[in-house]
Amino acid sequence: METVPPELRLTPTRSQSGEAPCPARLTQTLALTLALIALCVPACEKHEGGHSEGEHFTIVTTNPVMKDVVLTQQYVCRIRSQQFIKVQAMTGGYLTEIHVKEGQAVNKGYPMFRIIPILYKAKWEAESAEAKLAGLELDFTKKLRSDGVVSENEVALYKAKQLKAAAKANLAEAEFNLTKVEAPFDGLVDKLELQLGSLIKEGEVLTTLSDNSVMWVYFNVPESRYLEYMAAKAQGKEVKEVDLVLANGTKFPYRGKLNTIEANFNYETGNIPFRADFPNPDRLLRNGQTGNVELQRTLNSAILIPQRATFEILEKRYVWVIDEEGVVHPREITVGHEKDDIFVVLKGLKVTDRIVLEGVQKVHDGMKLEEKPEHRSPDEVFKQMKYHAE
Repeated sequence: METVPPELRLTPTRSQSGEAPCPARLTQTLALTLALIALCVPACEKHEGGHSEGEHFTIVTTNPVMKDVVLTQQYVCRIRSQQFIKVQAMTGGYLTEIHVKEGQAVNKGYPMFRIIPILYKAKWEAESAEAKLAGLELDFTKKLRSDGVVSENEVALYKAKQLKAAAKANLAEAEFNLTKVEAPFDGLVDKLELQLGSLIKEGEVLTTLSDNSVMWVYFNVPESRYLEYMAAKAQGKEVKEVDLVLANGTKFPYRGKLNTIEANFNYETGNIPFRADFPNPDRLLRNGQTGNVELQRTLNSAILIPQRATFEILEKRYVWVIDEEGVVHPREITVGHEKDDIFVVLKGLKVTDRIVLEGVQKVHDGMKLEEKPEHRSPDEVFKQMKYHAE
């Protein structure tokens, strides 16, 4: 019968009380020891090997591409009517007639309101009577002059008196006519501020009237974009037509034309206001609406790369460039524009550079690629992206 060497024998020890330890406690101690050993072995193997099998990765590279790209720039805008006025009472009195409804389209000269001022009507009637009396006196004086009773100077005196009375009557009539409020241009009537029978003061607002046949759309452009626009204009390549995206995301069916650039920059924001004029034959646009103006321009021979090939450190943008010996180095780039999932690179890359497309977080400066990375052509890469450069 084989015997167990003394050094491998498990000799139960006794506690201070002299009792032998419980077999169940020995079993728990052995199980805990074996579990700790099992946990340590894989960790030691990973540490000795440097990388576990799960950390194997593939580097994918590509090249920048040079293409013409259409850049779309959006600016928040304010939509205004080309004419928007407050319709006010030129004189005081009672509002006796309302010929329009809220939201109604009216033509120039259409009677909108009627105000009857008792004093102006009475004054017009009195002045008209005075003018008629002065005319009768003039006629009678002329008859006396033909009979040789009065001199020519007497006739001239009554002639001046008649002209003065007629002028006063015309003035009183003009003041009375101000009680009829007419539309000064074609437009849409807004909210009616007063109701029929209201006592109105001179200058009180009755409603507003807006001409929405053409809408003026204002938007602010940063100084750098303004300089780009002026440089393109000097070359005859400026943006002449713009699009309007409405608040619900739909595009307005008519294109607008850039018309006005204000004279001064806003030194607080660094912006300068632009204005585009949009035709509005369907009267869809109303004064006070908001939206986004889209300006499109073509950038010729631009260097394009996928955004996912870049990384950022301290607000600077970099890409990993692989040299001829397969060593990876970071290179800072200057991004000029962003188009969906691509960057337009102004400085830092050439089309012959080989950059890391996938595995950007797996490489480091000076790392030599032992295996030849998978290379994808720019055409293949851009076909799989949201934006396809033309």
